Amino acid sequence: PEDCAVFQCRDCWTVLGDSLHLCAQEERRLGLLVCFRVTNDVAWDDSLMIGLEGALLGCAYNALSCRSCGLVVGFILYSASSDLAYLRGFFCLFKDSILCYLLKNQMIIEASKVNFPAVTLKE
Repeated sequence: PEDCAVFQCRDCWTVLGDSLHLCAQEERRLGLLVCFRVTNDVAWDDSLMIGLEGALLGCAYNALSCRSCGLVVGFILYSASSDLAYLRGFFCLFKDSILCYLLKNQMIIEASKVNFPAVTLKE
């Protein structure tokens, strides 16, 4: 309960997930919170997108969006380069697209400013 948070859409504050399902954080290139599960308010596009530039160059993924307002909030990697392969199949939420409601403090803060306990899928 100390570090529990609810992840909300930056635009409409719809609940997208929570820190109980947080399984990794990727800070360096993409600024992601990686989750096992998200709420039914997260929709994913059936068509695969291919990254043509940047950190997702050559990766195939499904875009994730907020079902309420349509904001793109992340992706699910389908195929990836070896350095991102550990993210395949998980819900990757862009920190820049979400807010965190911290249960202990009852505060809303930008996800990019929250430090969750270290968790990683790489091991």
